[in-house]
Amino acid sequence: MNNNSGTPSYFEFTVFSDYGSLRYLFFCLCLLIYMTIISANLVIVLTVSVEKSLHQPMYIFICCLSLNSLYGSAGFFPRFLMDILSDTHFISRPSCFLQIYIIHTFKGHELNILTVMSYDRLVAICQPLHYHRKMTFRTVLCLLSFVVLSPVCMLGHFLYLTIIFPLCGFKVNRMFCTSWSVVQLSCVDINVISITGQFNAVLFVFTPLFFVLYTYLRILLVCRRSSSEFRGKALQTCLPHIVTFVNYCISVFCEVPLSRYKTDGVSPFIIVFLSLEFLIIPPISNPLVYGLNLPQIRGVIVRLIRIRKVVDPK
Repeated sequence: MNNNSGTPSYFEFTVFSDYGSLRYLFFCLCLLIYMTIISANLVIVLTVSVEKSLHQPMYIFICCLSLNSLYGSAGFFPRFLMDILSDTHFISRPSCFLQIYIIHTFKGHELNILTVMSYDRLVAICQPLHYHRKMTFRTVLCLLSFVVLSPVCMLGHFLYLTIIFPLCGFKVNRMFCTSWSVVQLSCVDINVISITGQFNAVLFVFTPLFFVLYTYLRILLVCRRSSSEFRGKALQTCLPHIVTFVNYCISVFCEVPLSRYKTDGVSPFIIVFLSLEFLIIPPISNPLVYGLNLPQIRGVIVRLIRIRKVVDPK
């Protein structure tokens, strides 16, 4: 370790324990979870890509949700699987900050995609006659640009401050690198970066949250004045998004205490559970929710499976 300059060249994860031969069981279980995430999300991506009838804003956003799950999982699982089998758990400084960037932008992209999906549902249900005029290809492209670029811009300054802060330690009490776990190792006062992080968190989380609540309030008011058949169709299209959004919010809010407070005295089991929830549950549940609940996607998947069986009867 190079601590003389205040910039350690490596960090060490301290949560991992020596489980002996059980670590091979944990490795197989986590590898199975990772393969499930890859397979389930690839099915959604390929289904939306090859089926022209699904080239609509709603399904494009669902496809982006799956792509983001693949992106976030790739930033966590390969390294995590290596650490399960390894006797030492060191990560280089560049790799640590790369992991911070991927995981934090993954969370930002996920929340933004769910936000623009709520806007899409708002227009489709409350202004159905103007839907195709408002949700054009250009509009979808602009919304996706916002989804991708806003977390990068918001994270950029915070990550820069994290990188330049002199650090007096290298032990990270987590299973992966997070910005706050690294900032807590700083040798100097961290009030400035703490205030910046809190401001970004409020702007980044609560603004989309209030917007989603506003859209569903509007949808609810429209449904109250409509027929039962209309309410049934609205619920069918909105329910997967509601389930996905609530699931993601619960996962993120479970992880918030680990991000903002010292975890030296916290049980490793609690740290592992809260750390892994938002990295495992949404990437697995999202394709299942949309693949099983939306008949358009489910129908295409079933048809593609039947075609494959006909082509390859073996």
